[in-house]
Amino acid sequence: MPPYDPNAVTYVYLRCVGGEEAGTSALAPKVGPLGLSAKKLAGDIAKKTTSFKGLRVTVQLEVKNRQATVSVVPSAAALIIKALNEPQRDRKKVKHVKHDGDISMDQLYEIAREMRPRSMAPEVLGTVREMLG
Repeated sequence: MPPYDPNAVTYVYLRCVGGEEAGTSALAPKVGPLGLSAKKLAGDIAKKTTSFKGLRVTVQLEVKNRQATVSVVPSAAALIIKALNEPQRDRKKVKHVKHDGDISMDQLYEIAREMRPRSMAPEVLGTVREMLG
C-alpha cells in the first residue's frame, strides 16, 4: 500500500434525502476507509441539505487531510420541484405525488444556468431544452 498522502483530495458522491440525516449504514463503507466518522458527517449533510427538504439530492464530499467539506449537487428534477414551491410532504406517508404547477421562463433560465456545467449541450439553449424534458 502506498504511503498516506495528506494533500490528496478524494471525492465521494452519495444520494440522500434533503434535510434528513444520511443513513450511517450507507455512509460508513464509503467514508470509513478515509478515516472519517459517518455519524458526524451525517449531521453535516443534514445541515447542508435543508433547502432541499424532502427531495433526493446528490451530495459531494470533498475529503482532504481527513477533513470533509459537504456540497450539494442538485439534479434538474430537484431544482424544478423546488421552483414549483410545493408544500412540504411526509415521504413516509404521502406516496406517488403528482407535481403540478407553473414556473416562469426566468426560473427555467436560472435552473439551466445552474445545470450548465453538467450539461452535454453545446449551447445554453440546449440546456434549457434539456430542463424542459
